[in-house]
Amino acid sequence: MAPVVSSVNPAQGPVSGGTTVVITGTGLTGATAVRFGPTNAVAHTVNSSTRITAVTPAGSTGAVPVTVTSPSGTSNATVLFTYTSAAPTVTGVSPRSGSTNGGTVVTVTGTHLSGATQVRFGSVSAPSFTLVSSTQITAVSPPGPAGSVPVTVTTPAGTSAAAPESYFFYAPVPVLLAVSPSAGPSTGNQGVALTGSGLLNATDVRFGAQSASFTVVSSTEITATPPPGSGQVAVTVTTPGGTSNALAYAYVSPPTLSGVLPSSGPASGVTIVTLAGTGLATATDVRVDGVATGFTVLSDAQLTAVVPPGPAGPAAIRVTAVGGTSAAVTFHRIPAPSI
Repeated sequence: MAPVVSSVNPAQGPVSGGTTVVITGTGLTGATAVRFGPTNAVAHTVNSSTRITAVTPAGSTGAVPVTVTSPSGTSNATVLFTYTSAAPTVTGVSPRSGSTNGGTVVTVTGTHLSGATQVRFGSVSAPSFTLVSSTQITAVSPPGPAGSVPVTVTTPAGTSAAAPESYFFYAPVPVLLAVSPSAGPSTGNQGVALTGSGLLNATDVRFGAQSASFTVVSSTEITATPPPGSGQVAVTVTTPGGTSNALAYAYVSPPTLSGVLPSSGPASGVTIVTLAGTGLATATDVRVDGVATGFTVLSDAQLTAVVPPGPAGPAAIRVTAVGGTSAAVTFHRIPAPSI
């Protein structure tokens, strides 16, 4: 009975020949010739009655039948091997960067990608890839060290060359070390400096669940403007390398003033007053009629301040703290008695 060829793997290779293929079928024992089209294989080895390994000869672009001849006859000519004329090229990768942990789904574009047998990121093979078309492959990046590596595609016609547009950047997972200041007004809009490492190419900065506007200063610093909020929230930074650890940021309400004791004093002298209210522990400034004065924080509910000499009449006292500036309480400067 004549041999039968059921498959050839790989089913394509370069026109220059030299591709080692595995031919499977039945009745292959005693094969005297293996042909690719009209041309004998460069070499062939009968492994069993169902398997032959052969090396393709040079050929012309296109598909040719693979046949096996034995003393019993020549096989069917329905299984084809395709000669390809060009090695693959990679003309783009998207996204251009991902985590050092791997797992980024990357779209690889190029030419002559059909029959891809391997996709590499540097020297490491992608754990999986899918051929979408002759010009597109989706591949999952393997883990890799921080830095740039070329993405290459191998087909039976060869391996693509590294080119500037084929590089993929492994970004380290960002790390946050400090948020300064670590508290701000509930109205937001106060500048905050985030310091750490791996902050380049940040795509998102979050205060709790809310995204903030930000500017990347360097790989170790980002300036951000918190949105309005309340309470304590987690601050995180997201880059192509992943999402950072979280650091705490506290939203603080503006201070309030409920009273001043004493509420009056001589216009010509200095009066030490006690201000009562809330949110006073983070006080940064006390002003009397717009003029900064000395103060001492006693607790979140009390501080003492110096009322300097000034014109007779009411004087407005305000406190500024991390959360903002309070409404005013009134101190009365009393003129000296006249005779």
